[in-house]
Amino acid sequence: MTTPADVRNVRDPELPGRLLTVERDALIPLLRGRNDADFALPVPACPAWTVRDVLAHCSAALSRVVESRFEEGVFSPESNERDIAERAGWTHARVMDELEHGMTEAGPLIARAGGLLDVLALGEWVHAGDVRVALGEPGAYAGAGLPYALDLLGQVTIRRKHLPLHADLDDADEPLRLGDTTGERPPARFIGDGPTLVRLYAGRPLDGAASYELAGVEAAELNIFGD
Repeated sequence: MTTPADVRNVRDPELPGRLLTVERDALIPLLRGRNDADFALPVPACPAWTVRDVLAHCSAALSRVVESRFEEGVFSPESNERDIAERAGWTHARVMDELEHGMTEAGPLIARAGGLLDVLALGEWVHAGDVRVALGEPGAYAGAGLPYALDLLGQVTIRRKHLPLHADLDDADEPLRLGDTTGERPPARFIGDGPTLVRLYAGRPLDGAASYELAGVEAAELNIFGD
């Protein structure tokens, strides 16, 4: 389902919305009907947060997009904690309703933002993987959304002029080129599968990840969420 690298250099404004829609259709049914104990589980990728906290953060972030609420300091650690605290009295079902609504409605608004909010859609998908890990569910950082997530990762890293990397993916037909496209720096090289590449760029634990090769860059340098 991947496309040639030169096509990836052009932003597809509809891509974030497609990724959110695909993930909505997979994640929300998985969460509906879960018991309280599941929502209280710790999330290894976000040690200070439970499953409930991660989902509240995700639903709040998308609601901010839908409602165009971008006050100073938004999406900072302090802002994220306030968003979670504001939802502390909500039922799990209400959090799920807000998350489902945001994943449905935010896509067109992200599309019109010119790329500034693309990373938010990618972050939502990554957090869905974090939740799957916490719940012991298969398919973390994989599943039907992976091809869209990889394409979006390409768009985000190109926009940010992140360090260049050539990824030969075991589970894709075409190589993926990420980061700076000027040719001023030689690209690093990754050989492995898509979920592992996502983990590296998201700064997620590699416990249980498939083996991979990385040359020309340290793994920590790839993290796009740790800036």
